[in-house]
Amino acid sequence: MERSFEKEFEDYFEEDLAEVDQDPEEIAQTLLHLSEATDTKPGVLWAVPREDHLHLVLILPGGKPIVRDLYDVPRSKLLKTVEAFQQQIDDPNQWDLQLAQQLHQWILGPYEKEHLEVAEIDTLLFCLGKGLRGVPLAALHDGQSYLVERYSLTAIPAFNLIQTDYQPRKTRKILAAGASQFLRMNSLPSVPTEISTILTYLRSQLSNQSQWQGQSLLNRDFTLANLKEQLYTQNYNIVHLATHAEFNPGQPQQSFIQLRDTRLSLDQMNTINWSKLNLDLLVLSACKTALGDDSAELGFAGIALKSGVKTALGSLWYVSDLGTLAIMNEFYQQLPQWNTKAQALRQAQLGMLRGKVHVNDGRIILSNLPVQLPKELADMTNVDFSHPFYWSGFTMLSSPW
Repeated sequence: MERSFEKEFEDYFEEDLAEVDQDPEEIAQTLLHLSEATDTKPGVLWAVPREDHLHLVLILPGGKPIVRDLYDVPRSKLLKTVEAFQQQIDDPNQWDLQLAQQLHQWILGPYEKEHLEVAEIDTLLFCLGKGLRGVPLAALHDGQSYLVERYSLTAIPAFNLIQTDYQPRKTRKILAAGASQFLRMNSLPSVPTEISTILTYLRSQLSNQSQWQGQSLLNRDFTLANLKEQLYTQNYNIVHLATHAEFNPGQPQQSFIQLRDTRLSLDQMNTINWSKLNLDLLVLSACKTALGDDSAELGFAGIALKSGVKTALGSLWYVSDLGTLAIMNEFYQQLPQWNTKAQALRQAQLGMLRGKVHVNDGRIILSNLPVQLPKELADMTNVDFSHPFYWSGFTMLSSPW
């Protein structure tokens, strides 16, 4: 399975990737080591739709592969349910848990009580086959709670294709860049507020021992040349891009990140020497993916691979200016408090789900510093962030650590 996933991404990007070399026993030992280093309990779940069944494999720290084949869930039946689930969750005015529960029962049901709960797993890495990569995993539901209420989550291209080293964040430096106005695309009026609030909080609101350094590139300054200059002259841990990013059907050149002066297509990511940068996290805060298209979902799932960063964070669909502003700022307020990036994303999603993150009197109320809404959004007061539309599409890609 690992080799087939590697080949699928290599064929899409038309380049060699890291060799698959860890066998199941070595993967289990890597999980055990990371569990001790991060004080988490991670597990890896492979879910592969096949013509006449759903093939599942679970590996826990120090354990052996646990295989389940569901012959009552052929590919056609599974993908029909996935398509209906994606269409429903894309509309914040409707929601029915039935589809979320059905997908949970198929993908998690064979393991949850007997294995995940017994092993006290709190972090799940999902390696998903064709047809499942566009599923917002956080919104799966067991009848009592959402998956994000029990686990920190990340989607991986293959376990052998992610970086599994762990270093506590000591040096902290962020480049926050983006644009609010575009010639041929919709404006993103919240971007200046998003960038300034993230930097203000990380640079000045934390205790002196944990303060971050940061730099911004906004609108006219958000050019490819300026981005490269900043990346090559400064040692950033995180690059946050608040701009349109689309993962479209077809080859990698059809998918892009929009800069002020150009579109950086997925096949042009190599024009930036990412491997030299050793980035910990790349955030694309205004993503949109053509759900249900295999090539578009490969592009989204492979963004960390293509950029060479340890972890990427993006959204499966374009949420809204207000929703993006809320979850992105909450994510960065959570990030300094947790050992892993997946834990920070989970807390941000829980804040929205449980009403801790909400709009009140022209401000977004967050766990720490509130955010004053830009004038373009000031009259938006009746937004219910608890709907999965607003939080479940934000997906961590590659390493959760």
